Formats: sequence, C-alpha cells, structure tokens
Amino acid sequence: MNAKHRKTFDAVFSSPILAGILWSDIEAMIVGLGGQITEGRGSRVVVRLNGVRAVFHRPHPQKTTVIGALKAVRRFLKEAGVNQ
Repeated sequence: MNAKHRKTFDAVFSSPILAGILWSDIEAMIVGLGGQITEGRGSRVVVRLNGVRAVFHRPHPQKTTVIGALKAVRRFLKEAGVNQ
C-alpha cells in the first residue's frame, strides 16, 4: 500500500466519517491491499479481498462517496481482516 492508499485508508476509518472521498481512490486502495475488482451490471462493482466478497454501486453522477457507502466499505474491510 503506497502513501496515497494509506491516506485514503485513514480517511475511510476516520471519526467522524468524512464525506467526499473519491470512489476511484477507494477502489485503488482496495487493489493496493491485494483485492480484486470486477465490473458488474450497471454501476455495480464486485470487490474481493482475503476471501470476502462485496458488491458496491459506484456513485454517479458525482464521483464522491456518500457516508452510507463509506460505512459499508469500512464493514467490508473489517470483515476482510483489514482494520487500523
């Protein structure tokens, strides 16, 4: 995980939750952690990390992630064994 991925990781786990994190940065962070991202139908993406699978919707038309999606990403990372 490089410095940019670490910055995104810290933002995802910040308290209070920060809105406005770019979804592309979250995807890059997951890949940097060793995860895989595959395209689903429409705006869906399937994310796999450490044997854990999740389906997320890319935000559109905006590029930033809403708080509810950030909570889901946090939960996914914890289930995959990645936490602060």
